Amino acid sequence: MDFSKADNKVARKLFEVALQRELKKEMQAFSEILDQWKTQQPQDNKADYYKIFTAVTDFDKHIARRYDGLRNSWFFDTVIAMLVDKTITTADLEDFSEEAKSEISKSLKFREVNQL
Repeated sequence: MDFSKADNKVARKLFEVALQRELKKEMQAFSEILDQWKTQQPQDNKADYYKIFTAVTDFDKHIARRYDGLRNSWFFDTVIAMLVDKTITTADLEDFSEEAKSEISKSLKFREVNQL
């Protein structure tokens, strides 16, 4: 499904909300890694450096795949993916048109029934 122009506008705003949520969540995860390092004060810091490096790199790849270069034709699937990942909730969909909300709901039910 392709969203209408109005729904595309809503989706763009929702992407920014979702991005901020993901950034906050991951920054907290990075902080936990650093807090562990501070607590343990190991002699060899390589393993801990690698942990933070891979966490940041993996997250950067995820963010790039999800949000960079989004085309309007990908908006619907991206919204579905964000719902499945629980980055957004159905309450975040309130500004979409009834048609868009209905299609999103159908897609989620299809995924649930077919265990996708």
